[in-house]
Amino acid sequence: MRHLTITGILPLLLVSAMPAHAQMATIEPEQIAEIFCISSVGNNMAPVEALFSSDLQALVAEAWEKNAAYEAANPGDKPPLGDGLPWRTWPDYADGCTAGEGVAERELAHVDVTYTFSEAPDATYSNTLVLRPATFVDGANLEWRIDDIDLGEGQTFRSVLAGAFAP
Repeated sequence: MRHLTITGILPLLLVSAMPAHAQMATIEPEQIAEIFCISSVGNNMAPVEALFSSDLQALVAEAWEKNAAYEAANPGDKPPLGDGLPWRTWPDYADGCTAGEGVAERELAHVDVTYTFSEAPDATYSNTLVLRPATFVDGANLEWRIDDIDLGEGQTFRSVLAGAFAP
């Protein structure tokens, strides 16, 4: 009978301790919209900002820098982002938010989010999250990121941010 020594067992133990190479789960456009809704109703948009495209992250960081410069130059005045980022068409707090079904193409996805108000049921409105892929690596899962928000009537998250600092 053959006896296994530590040198014979060690490689087997090391191989069995290695993590499996499973594919990472992809967050679907609808799930991003659900995160957006939960964050909106919870009044904490930090999880949403983590889902921004790198381009949108840079744009928001630049807007906050401009806002800080405005505050420094105009003490006591309300700065352009005094009410925060323009997450939705109306800044009023909506106590309900529902994610719609996503429509995805290779380079673009859209998902509606509908805001509701328990005290004013007729005030319901929708905005659309515009998602773009973060990566397209052969064989890898597609990673969606929020690249803009269509606020309706020709306005977007990006255009409102840019307009807040227009001369």
